[in-house]
Amino acid sequence: MQLNLKKIPLSVKILVGLALGVIFGIFAVNFGLSKFTSDWISPFGEIFVRLLKLIAIPLILVSLIKGVSDLRSTAGLSNMGIKTILYYICTTVIAVCLGICLAYIIKPGNFFPKEQQQTLCEKYSENVESRQIEAEIVKEKGPLSFLVDIVPENIFEASTQNTMMLQIIFFAILIGVTILLLPRKKTKSFRKFIDSSNSIVLKIIEIVMLYAPIGVFALIASVITDIAGDDPNGSISLFKALGMYVITVITGLFILILIFYPTMASLLGKIRYLKFTKAILPAQLMGFSTSSSAATLPVTKKCVEENLNVSPEVSSFVLPIGATVNMDGTSLYQAVAAIFIAQVFAIDLSFVEILTIILTATLASIGSAAVPGAGMIMLLIVLSSVHIPVEGLALIFAVDRPLDMIRTSVNVTGDSVISIIINRGLIKKGKHT
Repeated sequence: MQLNLKKIPLSVKILVGLALGVIFGIFAVNFGLSKFTSDWISPFGEIFVRLLKLIAIPLILVSLIKGVSDLRSTAGLSNMGIKTILYYICTTVIAVCLGICLAYIIKPGNFFPKEQQQTLCEKYSENVESRQIEAEIVKEKGPLSFLVDIVPENIFEASTQNTMMLQIIFFAILIGVTILLLPRKKTKSFRKFIDSSNSIVLKIIEIVMLYAPIGVFALIASVITDIAGDDPNGSISLFKALGMYVITVITGLFILILIFYPTMASLLGKIRYLKFTKAILPAQLMGFSTSSSAATLPVTKKCVEENLNVSPEVSSFVLPIGATVNMDGTSLYQAVAAIFIAQVFAIDLSFVEILTIILTATLASIGSAAVPGAGMIMLLIVLSSVHIPVEGLALIFAVDRPLDMIRTSVNVTGDSVISIIINRGLIKKGKHT
């Protein structure tokens, strides 16, 4: 009986790549193969990171334009649409702030020994030094320079640098809003172009993710050897710090899914805690297994309509938008990951840079595709916005897949809560029963 590799899920392949990378990394540390790993294994991980960088700007540009411009295609936008977007933005900001607070309270990056932090800083000294220079420049600017920097002087120049993601996001939102303001017949051709471009970008992501098992193998193996060198005890510190990072992310996600959302459903939607958690469980399990809010959408819609009495009018509007723009779990994870990597590289973030993380993670989540793997690309955008070395992705990619599964469960739960609240508001106004 032959093994058909095409039938093996990508998630399984990534986990296999992860396991093999860990095994090879530990083997290399114990048998003095760190130099071999650096010369012959590490480049494949670097290629994977470059592929993620390559697709980051096209993804944020077309996804965000499509996400904003598609809002008008759904009937009844006006008042319900504005409320839906505001609720989604508010919950996303809360999720990001929660992630930042937990990261500073638990400080998972500080579990790296100081000497190993120094090793990482030396390896990526050029990135760290350039970031320190940027930090000094920021200190010399005025208090409103942050807002000025969001607006690009030249969009083509901004699109050539991953560090100018906020400017790309601003430009994409500007185009999306402009499309909404113009008559639909005048934007028909451009909408088709954006739809096609979005499909192409998503297909590229699929292709890139096919390479993910090899990239993960190379990344985790090289990270282990870079940190531990030829000292077997050095790898223990890596797994300890990584474990604390996972605990921090999971703590935040469970606060959202077990406390924050049910409380919102109870206070604003008038749905009891146990009723809500029981009703939405099938969608949560589907989100956990698929890691895709879009794939889970039919189940989420069925749960809120049949179990929580949300009208089809509301669910058909609120849930598809949520699958596109509401990524609370992803936003929280991005905030924790950014602070964690900064701590590992011994980088002190300023108040303005923390605000930048909040804004970038919020806006990036709006442009995040509702497919597995897109969150990692969006994290690259967040890191670039505050000049944290993107090589730090190698530290967390190994555990991204299982966390992605939980993040998606959080995302679909958030979508469901907002649909309940919007539905409750319409009932109070007597617009439907």
